[in-house]
Amino acid sequence: MIAIDKSVLDALVEQAKQSPRKRMNLDLRDSEDDSSQRMLNALEPGTEIPVHRHNETSETVVVIQGLVEEVLFDDAGRETARYHLEPGSNLSAVNVPIGRYHTCVSLRSGSVIMEFKNGKYDPESTEDIL
Repeated sequence: MIAIDKSVLDALVEQAKQSPRKRMNLDLRDSEDDSSQRMLNALEPGTEIPVHRHNETSETVVVIQGLVEEVLFDDAGRETARYHLEPGSNLSAVNVPIGRYHTCVSLRSGSVIMEFKNGKYDPESTEDIL
């Protein structure tokens, strides 16, 4: 069992701050054979997550702490929606449909999201970068 408490979140945020990519994830799967994707992802302002889509699964994003913006795009790369996600607010999670281009932007230092997707991670076949 992994208790996701303040010490776990603080350690992940500190690793993200030290990372050149300004983000760090913590794998929550049972094993490498687990066919799901479940992770915590600490995102610092300035991290760059390419606009992408998942062709075989939806993606659920829940903000655990901080403030992030989930941005959706159409197939031509035009922005179609922005969602501010903040714990305790009117909106703290979104589910991005299969095949929908999106990205996540950190708006506050110390932001941590939890992501859920079906299937093992395989960038060659499961996601397209716009």
